[in-house]
Amino acid sequence: MFVITLTYKKPLADVEQHLVAHIAYLDEYYAKGTFIASGRKVPRTGGVILAKANGRAELEAIVKLDPFYIEEVAEFEVVEFVPTRTAAGLEALIEQI
Repeated sequence: MFVITLTYKKPLADVEQHLVAHIAYLDEYYAKGTFIASGRKVPRTGGVILAKANGRAELEAIVKLDPFYIEEVAEFEVVEFVPTRTAAGLEALIEQI
């Protein structure tokens, strides 16, 4: 499992110009089952995406397709972790070893 953090490196006006394309990108990877949750940071300095992928290389390739990445309006950090415990109802997130 991965946590992707985005930090805007351009003014919000520049970010907003690519928001529709970014949302379409999110929709595509939600439909594929890769993205699990996402949203804006508070204050609005970027965003966070929770994702599942078949390895870091696959996830990093997906990140490079984000319009925010392509247009260089945000910096991305990818953190991989292995969930070993969840709240009730989220047990499917625990990786089977």
